[in-house]
Amino acid sequence: MKTFTDAGGRTWTITLTLGTAMHVKAKLGVDLLQPETGDPPLLTRLGTDEMLLGEVLCAMLESQFEKNNVSAEDVQASFDGQTLLAAQKAFYEEMIDFFRSRGRNDRAKAVAKQMAMIDAAIEAIETRIDGIDIDKTIAGVMSGESPEASASDPTDSAG
Repeated sequence: MKTFTDAGGRTWTITLTLGTAMHVKAKLGVDLLQPETGDPPLLTRLGTDEMLLGEVLCAMLESQFEKNNVSAEDVQASFDGQTLLAAQKAFYEEMIDFFRSRGRNDRAKAVAKQMAMIDAAIEAIETRIDGIDIDKTIAGVMSGESPEASASDPTDSAG
């Protein structure tokens, strides 16, 4: 079980069990026990589609709504960016623990690798954004040069 706190100060517990997975599959058609399936794979979709991730998290947390005296709308409203990031981390860690305890180290490694890929992709994008020369881009637009050419890869010495 992994926990996180939402923007409203409520603590939530993410638990992946057969029952939780069956509930998510029945409600959303998402099979958490086969994260490598689909095109793109479920792991990739969960890492790139915040709406899907939010739906899965809400479905997993439904049994806690009454205890916290909240509705689905209350939960969604309290999931700001920081909360969604904390919930995503707790969700992935819970998946890793579940698959390891199930003897499915292949799936545990796939989830861990997805976490690492998300972090690496964010870092690469931030580096690229940091490398954009705003003054050069504006000057290029003003001179009629295409913005794509002015905002080319800063690590490309030919561009």
